[in-house]
Amino acid sequence: MELQGRFEELRNSGLGLAAISYDSPEVLADFSARRGITFPLLSDPGSATIKRFGILNTTADPASDRYGYPFPGTFVVDRQGVVTSRVFEPTYQERRTMSSILVTLGHRIPAPATKIRGAHLTLTSYATDQMAAPGTHFSLVLDVAPAPHVHVYAPNTSGYIPVAMSIAAQPGVVLRSAAFPTPEDYFFKPLAEHVPVYSHPFRIVQDVMLDPSSASSALLKAAKTMTITGVFNYQACDDAVCFPPASIPLSWTIGVRPLDTDRPKR
Repeated sequence: MELQGRFEELRNSGLGLAAISYDSPEVLADFSARRGITFPLLSDPGSATIKRFGILNTTADPASDRYGYPFPGTFVVDRQGVVTSRVFEPTYQERRTMSSILVTLGHRIPAPATKIRGAHLTLTSYATDQMAAPGTHFSLVLDVAPAPHVHVYAPNTSGYIPVAMSIAAQPGVVLRSAAFPTPEDYFFKPLAEHVPVYSHPFRIVQDVMLDPSSASSALLKAAKTMTITGVFNYQACDDAVCFPPASIPLSWTIGVRPLDTDRPKR
């Protein structure tokens, strides 16, 4: 349903959408009618295409109904049929949202955002999705715009205070590492040193998942919303001086929905 909710947005951006599964055309037609799916659902009898692409989910018991599933994932294909990107998850319980994939690839998406003016930079903060279920991977995004003639230091920079996005740990939330873009090389002439920095607008993407484990199911089942908090730490400098380190509090609230357990009729 997340794909259906983004279908018009994708089409307006010049992107197409199709899904493939091992289900029969009859099962897919029933599912499509009940759920109002308007993009193509492609049947792959015997999982022939799934096997040819090498994405058969071998963790499923061959005797179970789940055998024939692919590892859940998304291929991005250009007009010449060339795969330009792919995103896959390790288990069938996990799903990356289309919004999160688009943001990771550098696209802009319509999402409620909060603009925060800090010392010497501006943040635009948003979550890629307003609703998530256990196993959903979505992203927390910071679009950072340094002030003119100002730079901040990239992660792992030695001798300076680098930018850092720190998310508070909490039950039911699984965090992956935040993704930062490739920094610029800044030459500081007085010390004859090269330092990795950001002096132009850049994006930080933090992957987040609602924990699908049984231990978290009761907690998430009772929740209607969830607020995730964090902080953005940085030190801004210009060509002459470094300003005091600064911290900006962050907060995102999303809705929590139960897993969809309604399966197509076979």
